[in-house]
Amino acid sequence: GPEMPLFSVPKEVAVGTAMLGVAFATGMLAGKRYPSLVFGTPKSSKSIIGKSSPLWQYILDHSLREHPILKKLRLLTADHPWGRMMVSCDQAQLMANLVKLIKAKKVIEIGVFTGYNTLNMALVLPDNGRVIACDINEDYVKIGKPLWKEAGVEHKIDLRIKPAIQTLDELLASGEAETFDFAFIDADKESCNEYYEKCLRLIKKGGIIAIDNVLWSGRVLKPRKDDLATQSIHHLNEKLLRDARVNISMLPMGDGVTLAFKL
Repeated sequence: GPEMPLFSVPKEVAVGTAMLGVAFATGMLAGKRYPSLVFGTPKSSKSIIGKSSPLWQYILDHSLREHPILKKLRLLTADHPWGRMMVSCDQAQLMANLVKLIKAKKVIEIGVFTGYNTLNMALVLPDNGRVIACDINEDYVKIGKPLWKEAGVEHKIDLRIKPAIQTLDELLASGEAETFDFAFIDADKESCNEYYEKCLRLIKKGGIIAIDNVLWSGRVLKPRKDDLATQSIHHLNEKLLRDARVNISMLPMGDGVTLAFKL
């Protein structure tokens, strides 16, 4: 197989996990308010393995199989000022493996950023498969678009630049309820419950919804009353625990990801 990449350069280490939402909207990088964070992940020994840990390095060295064009896009994203918003590469690989496992043909992605995860999923979809990729910012996507083309999967990606709620409503209105196989939710956290509810209607029975940033750098442990993003994530986490419409697994990967399997 292809030679496995080595991850010795700090910015190459699974570029980012997650700091979408309030921290960025207000221009406050996590490092300023939460100095103990590295790439959005707490360093505490009780938390997810720190990104600088030799064990984390071992995980990447012994499990990551990254398509060369994916690596190219990851490194381009690493150079971007908001590079840490990118989904971690090990997590993106799991998403692609799940898409392949369930033989998905129709996928929804809410929150595209530079399109690393989009490309990862498009690479494993059949030729007639589609990713409906939702974002409101075309500037970031422009970084990934040429690489989608280079990888030969541009025709599988249907990019919709408008509020995701609008796109989801359009899909429901056009009779596409219960026709999608997989959804990945990684956008503004205040809307995560609404994204989840609409995706649940669009996904088939047996389909999967992956919700990113469910641990939110540990802030879910003590959500501040004035922190709407953390409150929203915490409320959805509590709701998912009791949601009889799905089976769930919450994984301590990246910034935390919950997989909801529709019953």
